Amino acid sequence: MLRRPILKNSWEIELLRKANAIVMEVLLSLKEEVEPGKTTLEFEELALKICEKKKVKPAFKGYRGYPYALCVSINEEVVHGMPREDRVLKEGDIVSFDFGVIYEGYYGDAAITVPVGKVSEEAERLMKVTEEALYRGIEKARFGNRIGDISYAIQSYVESSGFGVIREFVGHGVGRNLHEPPEVPNFGKPGRGPRIEIGMTLAIEPMVSAGDWRVKILEDGWTAVTRDGSLAAHFEHSIAVTPKGPEILSRV
Repeated sequence: MLRRPILKNSWEIELLRKANAIVMEVLLSLKEEVEPGKTTLEFEELALKICEKKKVKPAFKGYRGYPYALCVSINEEVVHGMPREDRVLKEGDIVSFDFGVIYEGYYGDAAITVPVGKVSEEAERLMKVTEEALYRGIEKARFGNRIGDISYAIQSYVESSGFGVIREFVGHGVGRNLHEPPEVPNFGKPGRGPRIEIGMTLAIEPMVSAGDWRVKILEDGWTAVTRDGSLAAHFEHSIAVTPKGPEILSRV
């Protein structure tokens, strides 16, 4: 991975805006279809259909050998859950969708976590805290701040809410590559790390557990789960650092 951030011009940011709008359109379409009885493979098929319609390439399929277009993670699964025909959503589950596309050579990347029917109060609060942590992190993505300011905003809010910040997976730069510098951890100290510059494009993505932050990888080599079996949530937006502040690119 390159060490220095790759700054984008306005033309490149426009392409990233279009890529990320498609990503969020897919995620919202998946959200509408969430109900008990659906298999996770059905969401993969829907995501691929939308990609075909939009004439874009799914970003994750084949990336480092990952075999699917979509990551679908349920309950204690933090990230990289693989779509399966035998994995069925149940009432009370929470499910995270992580998805990306390539549009004219530029990557879009975003994630959401949604409830399956009626969920527990803990699950509801976990999702709300994780999403709010994302927006608190985004607010710190301003010229002159440092990456650690984003990290600290996320960690301090999550931990003050009684939850754990996953540390083995981090946010990242995004552009002509799915993962570019700098890394954007969801934990850290303010005033540390690379300085935030105009033209940076970042994928900020807090992953939060209802219990301990430690994870393990299942035998499939991809699915990361909480070691203590606690629930996990994941929200992600791709953003651009502009003179006016952070702009969320992954909006419809």
